[in-house]
Amino acid sequence: MQLTNKIGGQIMTNKMLRPKKGIFILLFAPGIVWYIFTVILPLSSSLVYSFLSFKGMRIDEFVGFTNYAELIYDKIFWLSLKNNVIITVLCVVGQIGIGLVFAAILNMKMLKFKNLHRSVIFFPGVLSAVIIGFIWTMMYNKDYGLINFILEKLNLDFLILPWLDNPKHVIYFVSIPLIWQYIGYYMVIIMAGMSAISKEVYEMADIDGVTPWGKIVYITMPLIKDTLMVCLMLCISGNMQVFDHILVMTKGGPGTSSMVMAILAYNKTFEQGRIAYGNTVSIGILIISLFFIVVSKLIIGGRKKDAS
Repeated sequence: MQLTNKIGGQIMTNKMLRPKKGIFILLFAPGIVWYIFTVILPLSSSLVYSFLSFKGMRIDEFVGFTNYAELIYDKIFWLSLKNNVIITVLCVVGQIGIGLVFAAILNMKMLKFKNLHRSVIFFPGVLSAVIIGFIWTMMYNKDYGLINFILEKLNLDFLILPWLDNPKHVIYFVSIPLIWQYIGYYMVIIMAGMSAISKEVYEMADIDGVTPWGKIVYITMPLIKDTLMVCLMLCISGNMQVFDHILVMTKGGPGTSSMVMAILAYNKTFEQGRIAYGNTVSIGILIISLFFIVVSKLIIGGRKKDAS
């Protein structure tokens, strides 16, 4: 049966109402071209350069997997990977965990001024990573930083530390700005997932006397597993290539105690002039990030099948 639509006294069939393929191509073409030039071509060139050697800015010769063999035995690279993993774990717990708690709180009926709270929590996410880095560098400063100033006024001088100068703990302190900036980002994503949950489910839970914490664990989290999976993949991919915050705050120091893979690639490429090896590190970041994403997806997907 062919549907018709009468417009201006004319009968138009559903075939005539369908948009032409040319319109779709015209709409999608700019995005596709932009993606090719900003993602596909740089990625392809990095992969090609990782199999070459350079003299200055000129290609010297094809060296095969020599750069990758050097990468495997590079102790600084594995230290950088360890730091990236620590940052990623802390950010998964901090960004997604705190974002989930805030989303649940903002979903409560008794809370007032929800739009104000949501805007305040999300605000750091719209700031540049460089600005966040400068702000927290000033806060961490051992001489005039806000944190040590507050501790001094509270007579807690024994807690005053050179926050970014301690090699043992600096990786944890540089993770705090990352967590703080993106809590609101994941909160908004989780709230979007929670909006699809029927209010009747929570009303029945209220009748049964379920606590707010019980609602989060036994109702909200199981029903937004797919949303949490998206958050997890975004968090892993984002923090495995973290760069701006740490470059501004420590530049990977003191020594190499806060070195991450992206800064290592930057140093090798632009400071040491080792273009091929810098691109090899970049490909290593991509492979390792994909590995962690696939593993986390398989773990969560396996649990989901077991639960069903």
